[in-house]
Amino acid sequence: MKFRNTEHRETIVLQMTPMIDIVFQLLVFFVFTFKIVLPEGDFDIRMPPASASQASPPSENPLLMVRLQADDRGELAGVWLNDSVLDPPAPFYQLQAQIRGLIDDAGGPGATDQEVEIEADYNLRYRYAIQAITAISGYVDSDGKQHSLVERVRFAPLIEK
Repeated sequence: MKFRNTEHRETIVLQMTPMIDIVFQLLVFFVFTFKIVLPEGDFDIRMPPASASQASPPSENPLLMVRLQADDRGELAGVWLNDSVLDPPAPFYQLQAQIRGLIDDAGGPGATDQEVEIEADYNLRYRYAIQAITAISGYVDSDGKQHSLVERVRFAPLIEK
């Protein structure tokens, strides 16, 4: 088998002009079809004046106040439920027991619209606030069933010492 014309080789040349034309056409297409989306929360809303607002009706149940006091190191110094002082050895267990006594938790979750406000010192360690919320929100009985006590917990403004 003999190859003819071995001395003549074809060179492949890429034509760049049509490729550049296509790139510019695509660029123009995407520039013209691009839609700028306004950032979320940028609404032009006219709110009613503050004097026209009505306060929400008071709850039938009185607000339970839990006070958490801290010492100089941020450790728990005292716990109060409304005006009663809870004993230092196990204050969160007593807090839960008193709330269970105040709220009939036999109705199941969502049966009560009781609300608890936690007032804590500024330098109180975070774990004590979590323990208070855990004691207020519910418990697990001996059978492993969860019981919900108070679902509405809020914090009062912090008090700085």
